[in-house]
Amino acid sequence: MKNPWILVTGATGLIGGTLVRKLVERGDKVKAFVRAGSDLRGLEGLPEDLCQLAFGDVTVEHTVYRALASCSQIYHCASTFQYMPRHPQQVIDSAVLGTRAVFEAARRRGIENLVVTSSAAVLGTISKPETMDETHEFNLVDEEPYVAAKLEADRVVQELVADGMPIVSVLPTAVFGPGDYKPTPNGQSLVEYLKLSPGLHMPVSEGGISVVDVEDVAMGHIRAMEVGDVGERYLLGGDNVTFTQFFQLLADITGLAEPSDPKGPLTIGFMAWVLELYAKFTNTPPTLTGRLARDYAHSYVWVTSEKAEQALGYTHRPARETLARAVRWLLEQHMVPAPVADRVRLELRPV
Repeated sequence: MKNPWILVTGATGLIGGTLVRKLVERGDKVKAFVRAGSDLRGLEGLPEDLCQLAFGDVTVEHTVYRALASCSQIYHCASTFQYMPRHPQQVIDSAVLGTRAVFEAARRRGIENLVVTSSAAVLGTISKPETMDETHEFNLVDEEPYVAAKLEADRVVQELVADGMPIVSVLPTAVFGPGDYKPTPNGQSLVEYLKLSPGLHMPVSEGGISVVDVEDVAMGHIRAMEVGDVGERYLLGGDNVTFTQFFQLLADITGLAEPSDPKGPLTIGFMAWVLELYAKFTNTPPTLTGRLARDYAHSYVWVTSEKAEQALGYTHRPARETLARAVRWLLEQHMVPAPVADRVRLELRPV
């Protein structure tokens, strides 16, 4: 096939959009698979000879099959990243149907270069400040629908791999960075932090996450396509930080709210309840839910990316740099009111 194209689903999302840009920067020809009416700001400015829009729905196989014409690779990045959705089962069903439809279309096209974006969420959590690898078994019950959707999609992938589909899975951790137009719950958590009233402390709990930059995750996808082993899963993590360290980094970067002393489960659970009520009242998704507070507020999603580092040559930048880039981009996009943005230290302004 002469000058084959690459299909990227979820191309208007944070990971998918960044991946499209990274591929185009390399000179690859990319079809950005998007729904009709999608917000296309993340794809603006890309050269038309290297990036084309392909309209369709990942749950409708024939639209994916049509888009895969002249393609030799597919990155399946599409997913719904939202907490407390109005129709939880629909989110889970769409993840399952979309995964099956995308890879069945790829099978019919004879495409054998397949990478899927899973999530470190499919590994569950750990109660101690230790790291998990790709073999960690999921250990949550009645999990947040977003997590359930990722888990069910991962099970479909494993079934397809067992049936001979040459799929490589990548498992990003907590992703931050430029291009988060919607924004994702991670990006929205930064927006809410920046809006916090002066003099307040950011309530935190024990536990922690792995902070990774979206550009490092995109490059991890590309390396997985180039040298990843079929059927393998690769964690794409960053710096493992406690929640206290996370918000202390933000405080150091911005000059804004310091983290509080760690709060107990009752306090964090009450905060989640208030945020859920506010979300229902305003018809906006919350950044914290009761399920998330229960499962993650006092647990760790710390990982080791050693497998990806050794097999793929994966690297990641420090969490401080990642968060600074993310905050700077949010300010540049005017995602917080001007009086709020003016409180942020000038060191974040572009040089």
